[in-house]
Amino acid sequence: MYLKKRFGFIAVILLVLLALAACGGAGGKKRVAIGPPASETNTTSKLILKAYGIKDGDYEEFQEGFGDAADGVQDGNIDVSIGILGLPAGNIESLQASAGDVKMLELSDKAIQYIEENSGYKRYTIPKDTYDFLDSDIETVTAYAILMGNTNTIDEELGYELAKTMIEKASENTHAQAVHMTLENALEGAEGLPIHPGAKKYYEEQGLTVDNPVAEVKADKADRKKELILGTGSQGGTYYPLGGEMANIWNKHLDGVNITNTETGASIENLSSIRDNNMDLGMTVHVPALAAMKGEGDFKGNKVENAAFIGHIYPEVIQIVTREKTGIKSLEDLKK
Repeated sequence: MYLKKRFGFIAVILLVLLALAACGGAGGKKRVAIGPPASETNTTSKLILKAYGIKDGDYEEFQEGFGDAADGVQDGNIDVSIGILGLPAGNIESLQASAGDVKMLELSDKAIQYIEENSGYKRYTIPKDTYDFLDSDIETVTAYAILMGNTNTIDEELGYELAKTMIEKASENTHAQAVHMTLENALEGAEGLPIHPGAKKYYEEQGLTVDNPVAEVKADKADRKKELILGTGSQGGTYYPLGGEMANIWNKHLDGVNITNTETGASIENLSSIRDNNMDLGMTVHVPALAAMKGEGDFKGNKVENAAFIGHIYPEVIQIVTREKTGIKSLEDLKK
């Protein structure tokens, strides 16, 4: 009799724990992936949640790259994942193929206004035909992914060749986002940033008007590094595979240098690594790049003075996903 009661009690406890897990963990808090530490996704996710009046204690935080976060959403261990991704995002398509019930959350007009007023992000509409699971357009915000170069290691001629190859050999890049690396888009995201003199020279030769301040370059071709590091992002995101293809194309067409892409926490880590001369090239969203140049936000007291714009890569779009089975219809639901 005692054993029956004891096993019955344990069964009840297990059922309660399973019920709690199903509704988002202890206390009913939703589990939200906000991006890796020292990433633009992490910073922007907190801004988005703040726009809804959602505080740190209102949800259970997961600092995951989008690839790992998508796996967590699929497994039911994460309720909502926020990502800054190209369109369409392969990870979201894969998640839908596996889970079959992906739901994309849009931002309210009020939240978009708050984000625009407090960052460099702007309203963006994701067309409903972007993903087969969308029933309507999704209102969100966007920024630009750009390439920044270390002016202590990227000399003028190399900066010219990097920019030229990005544009003229983009057709060799098989990543979906490579279609955005065109001369027409080349200066998207450059506003307010110092431009590398080599990149400026190339773009002006192609007929573009470049109004940016020109960065001072200390790198000398005579002492050019042979091995260069390109900072990307997590392997599950867009930066890492796209950066890998960019590096391969540069290595194919540029003589005397070898560029290796490396996995990082993305934007903020890449900019910090350039500042500390631990990185030569870095992929980043233009918003933290502006903050880095001004010594604001995550770079308060640690201004980046040796980085310069080399080129636009692709538009970065905030995409927030959950699953229908979570019952979450809006970020407002995180407060419940």
